[in-house]
Amino acid sequence: MKLPEEFINEMNDFFSGSSYVPREGFFESFDKEPLKGIRFSRSKISSKDEELKLLSELGESNNPVSWCNGGYYINNETGGREALYHAGVYYPQEPSAMLPAQVMAAKPGEIVLDLCAAPGGKACRLGEDMRGEGILVANEISFERSKALLRNIERSGIKGVVILNETPENIASRLPLFFDKILIDAPCSGEGMFRRDPGACKSYMNYGPKVCVPLQESILEAADKCLKDGGSIVYSTCTFCVEEDENQIARFIERHPEYHVKAHPEISGITHNGENSILPGSMRIWPHLSEGDGHFCVHLIKGEEKDLKSAEDYLIKYEARLKDKNVEAAMSLLSEVLSDSGREKLLQGEFVNHGTGIFQMTFDERLFKGLKVVKTGLYVGDNKPLKSGKKVFEPSNSIALALERSSVKDDSYLALDRSDDRLVKYLKGDTISILPEDGLKSSGLIIVGGGNYPLGFAKINGTTAKNMYPKAWRLI
Repeated sequence: MKLPEEFINEMNDFFSGSSYVPREGFFESFDKEPLKGIRFSRSKISSKDEELKLLSELGESNNPVSWCNGGYYINNETGGREALYHAGVYYPQEPSAMLPAQVMAAKPGEIVLDLCAAPGGKACRLGEDMRGEGILVANEISFERSKALLRNIERSGIKGVVILNETPENIASRLPLFFDKILIDAPCSGEGMFRRDPGACKSYMNYGPKVCVPLQESILEAADKCLKDGGSIVYSTCTFCVEEDENQIARFIERHPEYHVKAHPEISGITHNGENSILPGSMRIWPHLSEGDGHFCVHLIKGEEKDLKSAEDYLIKYEARLKDKNVEAAMSLLSEVLSDSGREKLLQGEFVNHGTGIFQMTFDERLFKGLKVVKTGLYVGDNKPLKSGKKVFEPSNSIALALERSSVKDDSYLALDRSDDRLVKYLKGDTISILPEDGLKSSGLIIVGGGNYPLGFAKINGTTAKNMYPKAWRLI
């Protein structure tokens, strides 16, 4: 492919002065087919055997990404009409992009910020690792891109999330020294995307390093203001540019000498920058040396590393109160499908009304007052007013995607095999037939799933089920 001349000159200068990375094969790598990958959800998949079974169903082989638990290289395009994708069982992700969240290693009980989160692959992995037992803030400065972030967070079924549409500076002003960990997948010149995205070369000419370097610097400064002492920042880009990567971080450490780089030499398949490199302890994925596109990643610690887990001070520690009539209506309907364990899990936290909407909160939402919130907590559903003046509760599809199969009663769960043509009909929004062998109740609310993975709601009436899958999510 034809590469920008500025980029060619930049990389020739790099290789001439960097004996630890060979030049041979680098430019030729841009003529190779870009790699594809998927990452299985750690909140929906419980074992390696389950991953391998699903890979086989998808027609893929066992070819794991060495630097990501649950990540695999694939040969075919995924998503679209695939029910497992719509159920949030896996996330299509370029293999190199799986590294930063793995390095961050978020834990239950922590307060974590993904500062540049859209479209959401990294945020979903962070939330999965936190298991709904902390506070995850996923921020995206672009409102349009925040819509994709919202959809992917909802599909994943993760809890304890707030999505913001804010500038890093506003977050730093409102939440100083608040976070235990911060992930910055920084906006960059995108050199690592050249072979994947034909438009990346053109974008590079307009939004190259001269534009990106000062922006990245301002984001890092805001992150520092947000981060607790003892916390960590994982900074990553999909560019090869030293000014945006090693030099950017070296300058940051010069301004903030309390930070140091934490090395991760145990991660295989990665070029670990040693003592003779520009920034010892940082990591690179080179397309001519690894099975991935260009990527830079570094793990920074502020002061002495601590196991902070600060979310405990803000979590709601009591069961949801059912006195509110809106909440009573919601739980009355959902109890039709929930098992005892499923109902108990849903009642952990507090129900909050926003207009006609009901949200399950596991943390105090007042923390984010004054910031532009796209979504907070788990969207339970809406109490929609009727012409008669009464209200009827309509559950959100987010609830279905947040449930495990064991949380649903057997007579209220329709498990559709991938060979069952009703599965595609359901995803298209069509009415589906109910068969005697399905073993379902004769009327009322049910959950439809692709196998053991919930997809959404339907309402049975005899031998048919009215589709409740959201119109915006349906297959065309």
